[in-house]
Amino acid sequence: MCMGQVENFVDELACLRRSFRKDDYGPVAAKAAPHPGVVRQGFNLLGRGLTRLVAAADRSLEWLHLLPKLDEERLSRLILSNHAVSERERVREAIGGKVEAPWYVRGVYDILCLLIDVLFENRPIQRFWFLETVARMPYFSYISCLHLYESLGWWRAAAELRKIHFAEEWNELHHLQIMESLGGDQLWFDRFVGYHSAIVYYWVLVLLYVASPSLAYTFSELLEAHAVDTYGEFLDANEPLLKSLAPPLVAAEYYRSCDLYLFDEFQTSNATPRTPPLENLYDVFCAIKEDEGEHVKTMHACVDSSLVAGLAARKDLPRRV
Repeated sequence: MCMGQVENFVDELACLRRSFRKDDYGPVAAKAAPHPGVVRQGFNLLGRGLTRLVAAADRSLEWLHLLPKLDEERLSRLILSNHAVSERERVREAIGGKVEAPWYVRGVYDILCLLIDVLFENRPIQRFWFLETVARMPYFSYISCLHLYESLGWWRAAAELRKIHFAEEWNELHHLQIMESLGGDQLWFDRFVGYHSAIVYYWVLVLLYVASPSLAYTFSELLEAHAVDTYGEFLDANEPLLKSLAPPLVAAEYYRSCDLYLFDEFQTSNATPRTPPLENLYDVFCAIKEDEGEHVKTMHACVDSSLVAGLAARKDLPRRV
């Protein structure tokens, strides 16, 4: 049996155990037959009894360490305050970390942040899943536009830039997979909002990039800076709990990969390659926060054209052994 099949079996077993513990089907059955007959009532009682029996057996096997502990209870205790995130952003801007943007770009950004606050109030993992879903779209749109320019023969000097944007998207993809492994995409409504927002965001950024690449990069810089503030507040508010949780497998596979070429590639400001520690979930979110900080620096370098000089300097860096 290959490793992928084993991982899939482990994931499905964990989902099945959660389903029995939460009695996922109970509300569905009650809604399907609000006035059941005698026979259906008997089957419902039998089903509830079986569900409770399996759930009790699962907890017993977990207590005996014959099954791995489900972390959903502890994950549900994670918190995030919208007000604290806003205050952290205000402090950052007050000490010189403000992203300079035209009023209309800033206005759209403020509206988007307000919608995120309303939809994901004190639901941090779901919020992060949404953020990482839309965070990939800028790099998709930039690469699409650069491919178009090159295909039309308008500009063929963007090969390095496309490579960096692909590495940034690859990084955001793994952030997204980490949030999915933590259950951030479990609710249909969250997926509906996330996927449709991503589609709209992609096309808005395509149009914005065609009109003004610097404005598109500035908007991305705003969102990436917001992500840094959000992850920073989340880490401070949940440090003990996060340190008690194991890192997801997808995080270990990404940050501990033998091939870190794409991971190094998007970090245009780092003088030396970065290898984050990965002992627990706190380390994972610290690594993600640092990644978002690198995205901020790269977007800023794209705006002020300093990226070209940075790419030239990177050629002289020592190779990782």
